[in-house]
Amino acid sequence: MYLYHYYDKKVGPFRNLSDLSFEEAEMVLAKIRKEKPQTQCAFRQQSYIKDRLFYEDILRTEFKKIHGKIERFVPHYMVVEHSPWLNTWYEDCAVIKIPIEEFDIETLSFTYGDSHPTFSPRIKDGKEYRKKLYTYQEILKVEVSDEVEDKWFEIPSEYKEVAE
Repeated sequence: MYLYHYYDKKVGPFRNLSDLSFEEAEMVLAKIRKEKPQTQCAFRQQSYIKDRLFYEDILRTEFKKIHGKIERFVPHYMVVEHSPWLNTWYEDCAVIKIPIEEFDIETLSFTYGDSHPTFSPRIKDGKEYRKKLYTYQEILKVEVSDEVEDKWFEIPSEYKEVAE
């Protein structure tokens, strides 16, 4: 299994809005909207930073419940499997592909699909993967379905610093 991290080449990998203060993150997002209006990041909702912090708090709480090892307060986001859609998110996109063996799997958790809709209180469709955070061993047993938003797993709670 490989984990993929998509990023803007001009910014660099593993740069995380959640590492910034709320105000700084809002300013970065405003700058992206102004200077790169055609990128996917520019289309995020006005409440994106607030929403992101809300979902990351849920992820952290759920990660503690499954006895995950937290080495970072905020997650780095990665996906299992290449995603052509994520490859369109940045003006000058790059991707890092890392074998799962390079991670301490106790620092990883997974959602099935994007973590925001997975944990959204607004989505009440009863799908078994909603409101669920998986360990590495658990995600290996999940059957992939065509119903998932983009057919990829997101790794929202990778709380370990990753070497560049």
